[in-house]
Amino acid sequence: MRIKKEDLVVVLTGRDKGRQGKILEVIEGKRRVIVEGVNVIKRHVKAGRDQKAPQGGIIEASAPIDISNVKLVCPNCNKPTVAKIRRLEDSTKRRYCPKCNESVDRD
Repeated sequence: MRIKKEDLVVVLTGRDKGRQGKILEVIEGKRRVIVEGVNVIKRHVKAGRDQKAPQGGIIEASAPIDISNVKLVCPNCNKPTVAKIRRLEDSTKRRYCPKCNESVDRD
């Protein structure tokens, strides 16, 4: 997978099409991602020992969406792109944007 946690992505399909958000979690086994502020669902929680809502109520949370429905946004050119992988001289791998030919990785 070429999408990682903390990457900025844009949603391609669904009711949140065109919205951007940061990836909070990548679920690799199911090829799904949780994007901040996208695919928000409401869950009715009963009062009890649950730490999220000990008094009960309605909780809003972001639900996972399929990884094929998001596209990485290049931090340099601010365009949605499919990241490519390049091997550097010191034999490390880096993701790069083929549109602007710059590195996408944070470090």
